[in-house]
Amino acid sequence: MPTETERMLAGEPYDPSAPELVADRERARDLARRYNATSEAEGREALLRELFDAVGDDPVVHPSFRCDYGYNVAVGDGFFANYGCVFLDSNPIAFGDRCLLGPGVHVYTPTHPIDPEERATGRERAEPVTVGDDVWIGGRAVLTPGVTVGDGAVIGSGAVVTDDVPDRVVVGGNPARVIREIE
Repeated sequence: MPTETERMLAGEPYDPSAPELVADRERARDLARRYNATSEAEGREALLRELFDAVGDDPVVHPSFRCDYGYNVAVGDGFFANYGCVFLDSNPIAFGDRCLLGPGVHVYTPTHPIDPEERATGRERAEPVTVGDDVWIGGRAVLTPGVTVGDGAVIGSGAVVTDDVPDRVVVGGNPARVIREIE
């Protein structure tokens, strides 16, 4: 029988209150707390590498940063996240190389049932979020479960991305729509 962690990572309904998942979130909160309280000179990058699944060269994540598990986050070379970013990583969140995140960017993988009776059970599902290379995500943008952002795209500040974003376009709004293509 699969564990709740295995169900979560498979995108199946899972119980987030399962002891194994609660312990994993506590571990991530502790590492994030330590990361946020540590300076670059004190070894902040080593804590990020302990928290995340994969970290490329020269990452910058400004405090305060929050995540659910950490082990489902991968960031490429030259990754930059400004202050106040939140990653709810119940499923993989993958950023390509040279991605830039403005302040307060939120990335969500968990989702709850629409049906109120089913939602009352407390079970949820999660879908991965994938961001290509050379993407710029403006401050306070939100990426919702299951979206893919193409290479070279720009997500405008405050955008709520609910659908996949093609390569080399600018999107904005709520829900985010293509504003223009990038030459």
